[in-house]
Amino acid sequence: MRMRVDLIARTQRSRLREILAPAAAMAIAIVVGGIVVALMGRSPLTAFDVYFVQPLTQSYSLQAIAVKATPLVLIGVGLAFCYRANLWNIGAEGQFIAGGALGGWLGLLTHNGAGQANFGSWWILPAMMTLGIVGGALYALIPALLKVRLRVSEILTSLMLVYVAQLALDWLVRGPWKDPQGHNLPVSVVFDPEATLPPLVDGGSLHLGVLFAPIVVVVAAVVFSKTLFGYSVRLAGSSPRAARFGGFDDRRITMAAFLISGGLAGLAGVVEVSGKIGQLLPSISPGYGFSAIIVAFLGRLSPVGILVAGLVLALTFVGGEDAQIAMHLPGDMTLAFQGVLLICVLAADVLARYRLTFTRSARP
Repeated sequence: MRMRVDLIARTQRSRLREILAPAAAMAIAIVVGGIVVALMGRSPLTAFDVYFVQPLTQSYSLQAIAVKATPLVLIGVGLAFCYRANLWNIGAEGQFIAGGALGGWLGLLTHNGAGQANFGSWWILPAMMTLGIVGGALYALIPALLKVRLRVSEILTSLMLVYVAQLALDWLVRGPWKDPQGHNLPVSVVFDPEATLPPLVDGGSLHLGVLFAPIVVVVAAVVFSKTLFGYSVRLAGSSPRAARFGGFDDRRITMAAFLISGGLAGLAGVVEVSGKIGQLLPSISPGYGFSAIIVAFLGRLSPVGILVAGLVLALTFVGGEDAQIAMHLPGDMTLAFQGVLLICVLAADVLARYRLTFTRSARP
């Protein structure tokens, strides 16, 4: 005798079950993380307090959560356009870097007042944001074109382009864009105040860029629920044949979804370099592009849900940094936890839509 496990689609989908699935996934991931912490000889309760409770009671930590959540939400909303259309953009990290590099290039170009004599400096930040969007969108256009024209898997091309972007930025910062007065360190010059997002709180880390996330969430929610394009994206993802029968061009949807996804990732990149970092470095991301995949699925591909999920993932980043100091836990613990969380979210999503059946059958 042998046991066979089958997945049977549930005849009736429960809205409550689908809402509670991410919460259950989060709880299971926390339990798994607690077990790992206990095996390392630390207190799971103390780790939970440091990771999830203490950051919510401190003003500077709350500001850090908002700053870290901004790129996660921007990228996550962009990925939702692709994932809802059943397009697998795994390269948001590269698009983030491309947007940050192109927008940051203008910050370097206008350093020490260059180009401001005739027009002033008011245009620099809007132009940097625009270039960031363009850079990310054009970089995302590469896997989109390869898929549309040559039927190449967007999973492979978008992922491989991440490493191209990382190495290109590393070369630029160590070469042409290197600060000649930087004591031979691989960094660019620090951006002028005119090329830096202004702070919202004196002496704090909160800056103007954090306002982009809720604006994008509202716009995306309206697009998905009220526009023909949002309907076409959903239809192309759920039923491609019906979309083609309805007159929607799947190639145009692919191109548009990737452009929006890459543009928002590029915006997140330029917000990061002109806000939190203030210059270009060999690495400008702690993995936001990959963590945003978790954010997108934890938020159920809903803009509002992605906003909440982005804040939760940002909390793990901030709590992880505190845990390194307070409990001497490794920094990779946060990334490992996020990986476990993604597995739990995907498993919970499957169980919310399907039920497991176990059948015994005789061996042949």
